[in-house]
Amino acid sequence: MMSKTSLPQLGSDGRILEAIVTTSNKDGTINIAPMGPLVDDGLERLVLRPFRTSTTYKNLIRTSQGVLHITDDVLLFAKAAIGTIKPIPEFLESDPMVLAAACRWLKFEIVSVDDSAERSIVVGHTTKRGHIREFFGFNRAKHAVLEAAILATRIHILDAKLLLSELDRLASPIQKTGGADELQAFALLQSFVHQELAVPFESEILPR
Repeated sequence: MMSKTSLPQLGSDGRILEAIVTTSNKDGTINIAPMGPLVDDGLERLVLRPFRTSTTYKNLIRTSQGVLHITDDVLLFAKAAIGTIKPIPEFLESDPMVLAAACRWLKFEIVSVDDSAERSIVVGHTTKRGHIREFFGFNRAKHAVLEAAILATRIHILDAKLLLSELDRLASPIQKTGGADELQAFALLQSFVHQELAVPFESEILPR
């Protein structure tokens, strides 16, 4: 059912979950995008706010469904954030929309849409869920890469000096506590940001 709605309140347990959303393109390929929906503790309902110009929004409106992935793979987050997902990640043989790199996944159907503003309000309800592997756990480097990926998606609305300063701040925990994937992910994000800002770049994050 498609209808306009105000931003839903999910009660005291509502919070933002940084995740990866897959949707089906017109040509049958899969679109992969990082998103931070508002969810409840039971992950029964989610509220996404994709821009109306985004591929994710267009796919959700056309198909009324998608898959939300909970994962600790920050390299995938980084690649998705800057639009350079190569090589194409693996999907489950049993379901071509579910990323094999996920820890958990939730299939959802759209129940309402408010597209009266530039950022739409899309409410989904979980219809199916699955578990692939255990979540790695809390790690400062993974969280720092996630923050850097979010910064990279806001490159055109943040002050350049502030953005570069924040990246410099995030470099320390990544260097101290990250593994190969975290180091590679951060280097990709640094390179992207510096290229977009036309600022010379030489990574200080070195592989171990």
